[in-house]
Amino acid sequence: MMWEGIQLSGFADEIDTNLGKQIEVLKKLQMNHVEMRGVNGKGLVDYSINEAREIKKQLDESGIQLSSVGSPIGKIKITDDFAPHMELYKHTVEIAHEMETPYIRMFSFFMPEHESYDPYHGKVMDQLGQFVDYAKASNIILLHENEKDIYGDVADRCLELMKEFYGEHFKAVFDFANFVQCKQDTLSAYDMLKPYIAYIHIKDALWSDGSVVPAGHGDGNVEKILKMLKDSGYQGFLSLEPHLADFAGFRFLEQSAGEKKKLSGEEAFTIACEALRKILERI
Repeated sequence: MMWEGIQLSGFADEIDTNLGKQIEVLKKLQMNHVEMRGVNGKGLVDYSINEAREIKKQLDESGIQLSSVGSPIGKIKITDDFAPHMELYKHTVEIAHEMETPYIRMFSFFMPEHESYDPYHGKVMDQLGQFVDYAKASNIILLHENEKDIYGDVADRCLELMKEFYGEHFKAVFDFANFVQCKQDTLSAYDMLKPYIAYIHIKDALWSDGSVVPAGHGDGNVEKILKMLKDSGYQGFLSLEPHLADFAGFRFLEQSAGEKKKLSGEEAFTIACEALRKILERI
């Protein structure tokens, strides 16, 4: 992997719910970072600060650091009551401080189905503004992920959010597969959002049905965009989010054509990691 300043991370809860198993596989793959979303069967942000401290101790003993809190912040309906979610966000900020990461991955609220997003623009901006103000006061960096069915799902609305809030405390995650699943061309999205990108999620998807595949095997233009990021001087995390547990393309495992089985979490994560490393070797 000849790309100075790049570090691999990933959502290790896709390996296993158990933290010990997560650490074992990360070390086997020579990864020293995790984007922690779920651990020991519960969301990281659902733990108390004292419980988070114990998780941090186990990570420290294994030489693993958090690249980001993989939080669910902003992953509620725009019509839901915001006040309790704001309290969860404040707790998430405390968790991030305890875990010694400046980054919190977050979203911009699920929109009502089959409705125009326009009537909700003001409410989205108001609620995100509250998040950003608190991030500034708390010395936290919010990483907005483009996600299907939220306000910032396609590139033009992500750009709208960046123009409003981008700065030291609000930046963009670029997720290839999520854009494909929204029928958003990733090259166009990258061109629009490149000044704002501070973090990369590595997963790919097929345009035809949105199914997730290993990086480089879908329609996300992963290799082209990673090459452009490298040439632009990007330094930071490439975070694996495999979503491959039900992946049926067993040519990657060199299985017989007719054989089908559910991948284990370790197998899926390893396939995702190896696919990314092959791309990094080429660029």
